[in-house]
Amino acid sequence: MSILHMTAEVLTTGLGVLPTGPGDPTWGDNPAITEKFLPAVGETLLMTFWPTFFTVVLGVPLGLFLVQTGPGGLTPRRGLNQVVSAVVNVLRSFPFIILIIALGPVMQVVVGSKLGWRAASLALVISAVPFFARLVESNIASLDHGKIEAAQMMGASNRQIRWGVQVRETLPQIVRATTVLAITVIGYNAMAGAVGGGGLGQMAINYGYNRFQNDVMVVTIIGIIVIVMLIQLIGDMISRLVDHR
Repeated sequence: MSILHMTAEVLTTGLGVLPTGPGDPTWGDNPAITEKFLPAVGETLLMTFWPTFFTVVLGVPLGLFLVQTGPGGLTPRRGLNQVVSAVVNVLRSFPFIILIIALGPVMQVVVGSKLGWRAASLALVISAVPFFARLVESNIASLDHGKIEAAQMMGASNRQIRWGVQVRETLPQIVRATTVLAITVIGYNAMAGAVGGGGLGQMAINYGYNRFQNDVMVVTIIGIIVIVMLIQLIGDMISRLVDHR
């Protein structure tokens, strides 16, 4: 056995994968599918739900702030708006795979590890909040200004206008934006697997790529497709329920 082949085996084993060899079991006999698949699905769901939840919690107020302080907003603040917009644009410009590597020391302090779904979730939130805030800003900015003027004439406060008019009237669009966000997060999950982020992405890389196990690759792809389709179905259903038009 060559030194290069031995080195490849050691590196692969370090990722949690057994050394390759002839006669590897496949499909129903493959332990990677029978033992690793469901836990990987669970990690993927966790890495989708929690980042999406915290991104919505942080992204909606940030989007509202960008609208409120922007031109034509409830309280225009040109300088402050430009500073916040610049920060949002800088964070949006970072490729996720680079961001998750750069945040390694931060994740080590916050969650105690640079690897795993928890560490990846933190990076996902930081990456997704600027993206989602822009979606919220775009949806709210497209709202008919006459509705805001009508609320002002009735004596509504800025807070009441933000949540009772702007958010309420654009809620179906925000739900659809959340659906897009969740599906985008799943795509980021797969990239996180390249650096030990866990989930179906890491399973596909460890077994499907490093061990050339096509059965594992097919199963993980099908798993991701099913999750995406379910999220889209649920998102469309909620969007119709909250649409009061």
